[in-house]
Order: sequence, then structure tokens, then C-alpha cells
Amino acid sequence: MRTPLLALHVCAGIIGLLSGTAAMLFRKGSRRHRQAGNAFVVSMLTMALCGASLAVLKRQPGNVVGGVFTFYLVGTAWTTARRREGTMSLFAWVAPLIPLAGGAILWITGLQLVRSHIMATDGVPVGMRFFMGSVMLLAAAGDIRMLIRGGIVGGKRIVRHLWRMCFGLFIATGSFFLGQQQVFPMFVRRSNVLFMLAILPLVLMIFWLVRVRFKNAYEGNATRGGGSLQTAQV
Repeated sequence: MRTPLLALHVCAGIIGLLSGTAAMLFRKGSRRHRQAGNAFVVSMLTMALCGASLAVLKRQPGNVVGGVFTFYLVGTAWTTARRREGTMSLFAWVAPLIPLAGGAILWITGLQLVRSHIMATDGVPVGMRFFMGSVMLLAAAGDIRMLIRGGIVGGKRIVRHLWRMCFGLFIATGSFFLGQQQVFPMFVRRSNVLFMLAILPLVLMIFWLVRVRFKNAYEGNATRGGGSLQTAQV
């Protein structure tokens, strides 16, 4: 059972890396962006589901949490872009439970490791547990705030879609380029190339978020000034 799951996991991961990179480079809202985005969503959901299933079979609770969180990130990012502004689906009421549980688990286990003076497990620093746990709790806070407000509109909707897609891609690049370094030649592993490729989605995420923020601020100022504004999509 592990072999088919692993093969599907690897194939979906490769497609996810390629399509996710393409979606981030294409103009947002364009036909090519939507096509690449759809391929990214399907491949990432498949990769995350297979990865979580493999982690259950191998009894790797950390990877189970990572797979489920990746599925959550991409799923909520996709529904944010698909549904109309100011509306929410039934999934939106259940989704916050995933990052709340995952964040709590990572913080609790991280504190237990620190108290036991264990600074890394399976080559992963304990600090990564706190980092990922914090991201999960922030994602849950965003979900709860959206529920309280009855939906999300405008630039906040774009930001929610962008950061969740980009962070989902970051989990994939980090897992591949840093977690599977053994598949690369030694001279590549000794360089900073793999690290740069792993964090590239975070760099692009910051770029797009800053661009969206400034674009929205510019449009808001123009609207308050009574002028008309025609800008290209980000």
C-alpha cells in the first residue's frame, strides 16, 4: 500500500511545485494563472492527502499534522477565491478546528522537548515546531475573525488567498529541497541553492502581498480624491 501512495505523493508533489511556481509568476487573474492555479490545487491536495496517509502508516505524527495543515491551507485558499465576496461555506465553520488543533499540538510537544533539553528531532530543530505552530494559530485567528465579520471582501480576500497558497507551496518546497537533500548531488547540497529554492515561495509571497497592499492603498486614495483609476490586475 505504501508504494502506490508514495508514487502518487511524489508525482503530485512535482506537479505542485511546477504549477505553483507558474501560478505565482503569471499575472494574477489571467487565464494562465487560473489554469496553473487549478493544477496546483489538485496536485497539492493529492500530495497532502497521500503524505498524511503515509505518515499514519509510518507512525509519524509530525508529518500527519503537516499534511493535514497543507490540505487545509490550499483548500481554504481555493474556496476563498471561488466563493463570492462576503459569503461563507459550511467548510468555513469547520476549518478553524484544523489549525487550532495542529498549533496546540506543535506548541505542547515543542515545550515538552525544550523541558527535556532536546533541541532537534529527526534533524528538525525544535524551533520549527514553534514557527509552524504559530502560523497555524494565526491562520485559525484569521478564520475566526472572518466568521465574526460574516465574510471577507476586497483586498483582504486577495491577501487571504495569496498567503495561504504561497505558504502551502513553501511547505512543499521545504519538504523537498531541505527534507530530501539526499536526492541531490553533494556539490548542490554544500551550496545555498537548496535553501534559496526552499524559501523562494516566502520571498514571492512577501512581494505579492506588498504589491497588493500598495495597490489597494493607491486605489483607496484615488477613490477618496474623487478621481477615477484604471490599473492592471496584480
